[in-house]
Amino acid sequence: MKKILSMIALVSALGFSGLSFAEEAIPTEEALPVAAEVIEAVEEAVDAALPAEAAPEEAVAEEEPTLNSGDTAWVIVAAVLVIIMAIPGLALFYGGLVRAKNMLSVLMQVFVTFSLISVLWVIYGYSLAFTDGGGLNGYIGGLSKAFLAGITPDTISGTIPEFVFVTFQLTFASITPALIVGAFAERIKFSALLAFVALWVTFVYIPVAHMVWGGGILAELGAKDFAGGTVVHINAGIAALVGAIVIGKRIGYGKEAMPPHSMVLTMVGASLLWAGWFGFNVGSELAADGTAGLVMVNTQVATAAAVLGWIFIEWLTKGKPSMLGGASGAIAGLVAITPACAFLGPMGAIILGFVASIVSFWAVTSLKSKLGYDDSLDVFGIHGVAGIIGAIGTGILMAPSLGGVGFDEGVTMGSQVYTQIVAVGVTILWCGIISYILFKIVDLLIGLRVSEEAEREGLDTTAHGERAYHY
Repeated sequence: MKKILSMIALVSALGFSGLSFAEEAIPTEEALPVAAEVIEAVEEAVDAALPAEAAPEEAVAEEEPTLNSGDTAWVIVAAVLVIIMAIPGLALFYGGLVRAKNMLSVLMQVFVTFSLISVLWVIYGYSLAFTDGGGLNGYIGGLSKAFLAGITPDTISGTIPEFVFVTFQLTFASITPALIVGAFAERIKFSALLAFVALWVTFVYIPVAHMVWGGGILAELGAKDFAGGTVVHINAGIAALVGAIVIGKRIGYGKEAMPPHSMVLTMVGASLLWAGWFGFNVGSELAADGTAGLVMVNTQVATAAAVLGWIFIEWLTKGKPSMLGGASGAIAGLVAITPACAFLGPMGAIILGFVASIVSFWAVTSLKSKLGYDDSLDVFGIHGVAGIIGAIGTGILMAPSLGGVGFDEGVTMGSQVYTQIVAVGVTILWCGIISYILFKIVDLLIGLRVSEEAEREGLDTTAHGERAYHY
């Protein structure tokens, strides 16, 4: 504004100097000093009348968050997609894999776990995960937003209402412990499960989420986890492995046939998981933009490649490709691409999905057999193992030479891979140790396992008084 007024003053002074208000015009040489005096006077007047101009950095810092209706609409849809992933997607996927006498028990465990954690999240979970924790901020947040205190319909987080962000993150917190259910399906007490998942989310999920997404030590270290490789899948996979070992094997495991009772329902569940995963991954961009488009294509092709990889290795080793193999491959691919989806190119996503499915196949066949644990629905073999492959693979495949988006300034492939390994290691140790302690506490107070009679009869009738099917 000051520059514009000064230019006007200069033009006016020079122009008026050429007009003859007396008998002779003022010579140009004499007019220039006059123009300078006019400009100086105008600048002083402008300085007095206008506030000082803010520096560009200050102006940006003072800008308030602005609501973007497109981003808001997309994240609302993404949250709904993640809910569909869990109920009915995960519930049907798991339900079809167990024996008919335990179908409703698995549906109930997923359904109620999702509900319980939804309530705990708004009471204290969101605050502990996504606020400043003061001296403990490297590991946990504070309680400044417990009961969602201070959040109103007008509160903005980035470009979306904070209530929308709270709900989106709620779906992540709620589906993660529901994943663990598959490891000890058909033999855990319903009351023990609810007690464990409430404690686990409080002491395992929330701290890891804060460390990675809430400004904690892993975020400061530079770990890349776009949508939950460490926070969701490695976390759930390690807890599942610990639970399967602590609770013990199902009666008759390794001696009696325990085939899935409905591959049709498992295929439907896997398909809902695949579709809903776009809310999981693409929604994590929290915006409808170009990165969201990259995440979308990466999620699709990584999953497709993983299906092909699993049935290929199964065909090669067992002679026939199975629907169970195809569904398992899809989940392995979805898990592997989750931490990496915004950092890779589509070709890198295909490689990651294919490799993750091969390694997961080995984990649920050879590794599981050698170690002798009974992970009923292979939560560790798929979520844990594919999550580790995806997290470490992110550090490799995000290299520009491999089609990725590149590293942060001063970061090399080697240093990024090291950071990813550290993040994976911290998650494994934190989750493994605390999960073991929590299982033991619940076992001491409630008892983890149902009676032998109840397990043989089936949990549908003994725990819930219902049957999935009436013949």
